[in-house]
Amino acid sequence: MFGMCADSAHILNLQGGICLAGFFHAFFESFDLFLNGLRITLEITVSSIFFALIIGLLFALFKISGISILKGIADIYVWLVRGTPLIVQIFVIYYGLVDIIMVPQFWAGTAALSFHIGAYITEIVRGTIQSIDKGQTEAGRSLGMTKMQTMKRIVLPQAFRRAVPPLGNQFIIALKDSSLVSFIGMQELFGVANTQGSNHYAFLTYYTIVAIYYLFIVLILTLCVNLLEKRLSESE
Repeated sequence: MFGMCADSAHILNLQGGICLAGFFHAFFESFDLFLNGLRITLEITVSSIFFALIIGLLFALFKISGISILKGIADIYVWLVRGTPLIVQIFVIYYGLVDIIMVPQFWAGTAALSFHIGAYITEIVRGTIQSIDKGQTEAGRSLGMTKMQTMKRIVLPQAFRRAVPPLGNQFIIALKDSSLVSFIGMQELFGVANTQGSNHYAFLTYYTIVAIYYLFIVLILTLCVNLLEKRLSESE
């Protein structure tokens, strides 16, 4: 519970609750550190989502291509990602490849997150593309469009509208999953919370602070996704 403490530098009171004065002291004292951690979190999240969208679209097209080899490659990729924890994938890329190539922390984390998120985006995109009425494709072909033109001009725009809600959820998951890169030494939001909690022996306080940051970012992202979804539905 929140209460007042004699010394605001001490975050935890004797009852194990969070001291209100100490909490705000810690919040403002660590603001610059968390702000830098927030920057790193957003950078790695945005980079991962960008590459994951490319990966997801590519493998989704593989899955619906009708070409057995491409479909098999996509199926193995999705199975591999879903069958192994993200933290294992991060460790394999950062620590497991060290004998072959030195991968910087940021790019190791970005690669692992992109590889992981891409598999789920693959299924989202595949599902939304296949949900479009086949008559739409037939209409495009009857107008003389190639299969690629029909996909680009008719199918994908409609699939994108349907994919916005699940993609938005996946982006939020990606933001929270980025906290796992702290285990390879990155000082993003959760990494800062771990370090500060260890330095001040006040893990509860700094975990509460980082939770507030995550809740704020998720709120902003949710509002943006809802706004985009509303605008797309109005344009139909």
